[in-house]
Amino acid sequence: MTEWTIIWEARNTILAGLWLTCWLFTLSILGAFVLGCLMLYCLERGGVLAWLLRAFINAMRALPFLVLAYLLYYGLPQLGLRMNAVTAGLVAMIIYHGAYFTEILRGSRLVLPPGTVEAAEAHGFLPGNIFLHIILPQLLLRTRPLIGNQLIYALKDTSFLAIITVQELTAAANSVQATYFIPMPAFVVAILLYWAITVCLELVVKKAGTFGTKRGFENV
Repeated sequence: MTEWTIIWEARNTILAGLWLTCWLFTLSILGAFVLGCLMLYCLERGGVLAWLLRAFINAMRALPFLVLAYLLYYGLPQLGLRMNAVTAGLVAMIIYHGAYFTEILRGSRLVLPPGTVEAAEAHGFLPGNIFLHIILPQLLLRTRPLIGNQLIYALKDTSFLAIITVQELTAAANSVQATYFIPMPAFVVAILLYWAITVCLELVVKKAGTFGTKRGFENV
């Protein structure tokens, strides 16, 4: 039996890991994006909450993702709060990448021309509507290359969750290679699957760029 035949026979393990990786990635990115938008809106409003959020974002930027995952999975039980590995990994992904999404959007917000916002204010738009319907769409189109990079970073960060026993793609490949002692084929397959997901993400970002160009936005 060849090594690639073994990989084929172990495909259910690898596909299960792939599905969990895609599931974690999708949910965490959606959650992180919503969190990032909410934090950006609160930063816009100012006050004590904005100061606390700035401190939180700076803390997340200084903290390695793996340390955060360790803290949530192994540290919180000492405080009486226990989560399973998948939940801890998902929460860590949302918190960590939500901070980065906030910074990406905030940087673009600082250089966003004020004309459209001032026009909306002059017409009596509420702050929430201005942010949701005028500011946020412009920020998304202007930051699409940075958001694309962050999506890829988030995809790669899912592999760290193997350390806290989440059976995602990297853990599945490691399980196959440890069982059959075929590290090269197992991890080559994992690399190819990560690459395929990355290509799909790049195509989505490119499509968004085409849409942005049609709407009159250029890369900044």
